[in-house]
Amino acid sequence: MTLTELAQKLNSLYPTRYSHFTSAQEPPFICYLDDGSNNFYADNKVFVEGTLINIELYTKTKDFKAETKLKDLLNDNEIPYEQSPTVFIESEGVFQCVFSVTLI
Repeated sequence: MTLTELAQKLNSLYPTRYSHFTSAQEPPFICYLDDGSNNFYADNKVFVEGTLINIELYTKTKDFKAETKLKDLLNDNEIPYEQSPTVFIESEGVFQCVFSVTLI
């Protein structure tokens, strides 16, 4: 799956942008970021190139339903993920839950 295809799928759930929105958004919304490589390598050779993507879900409250929708989308598209603990960003008044995936 390409980054563009992933973005289209995420946007089917909630408004989605790479890195950030240029105007204020009402949660829930998603931002995603390229966070470097996650390659499989051995014997001085890269066998599979992967790109680590962080998908940041922002909500007004700890929103299990929104998290489940995102998990379902990833699972339905066979995209394995790791989920970080939810944090409250006090200055923005939102909760952030980060899902990390690798696109190959």
